Amino acid sequence: MQIPVTVAFEGVPESDAVQRAAWEHGAELEKFSDRITSCRVVVARPHHHGRQGALYSVRIDLTVPGEEIVVNREHRFDHAHEDVLVAMRDAFHAARRQLEDHVRRIGGLVKSHARPGRGRITKLFPLEGYGFLTTPEGREVYFHRNAVVTGDFAQCRVGDALRFAEELGEKGPQASTVHLAQPRGPRRAQGRSRS
Repeated sequence: MQIPVTVAFEGVPESDAVQRAAWEHGAELEKFSDRITSCRVVVARPHHHGRQGALYSVRIDLTVPGEEIVVNREHRFDHAHEDVLVAMRDAFHAARRQLEDHVRRIGGLVKSHARPGRGRITKLFPLEGYGFLTTPEGREVYFHRNAVVTGDFAQCRVGDALRFAEELGEKGPQASTVHLAQPRGPRRAQGRSRS
């Protein structure tokens, strides 16, 4: 991590064990992203009513390029969080999930900058929900109805021009997203189109 984990205590006595646990959890986050620039942890005990042990809250602020990830865990009803280490573990688990989502989004953004492929629909199987497009180079690429993001699969017709993003599927190349060049209104129900 470029900047070490900092731990603050609010209404709670400082603890070396809690600080070490925060550092260990912070180091675990580096497995999911090596671009974390700061990690601030605030441990508090806001709900102390004098009866049973009060529940701890843990706030984590992670800074990564282009985004701040914030986890604010107040566990009013989870009595396992009378233990500060359990509350911290759960907060870091939530931070890890958000960090993984961030890494996936960034990965998707990088891919979306790649130049989109162009092609035309050459085969369409409306009842089965899939079709094939052909690129200008003559390659045939499979696409599923769920890949159509501009317009609707029901609008597709053989010969339609489109842009697409390609990935390798189980059976070969497939379009992960399909953007129709000129989306139309829904067509009437038809049988299978000619190949």
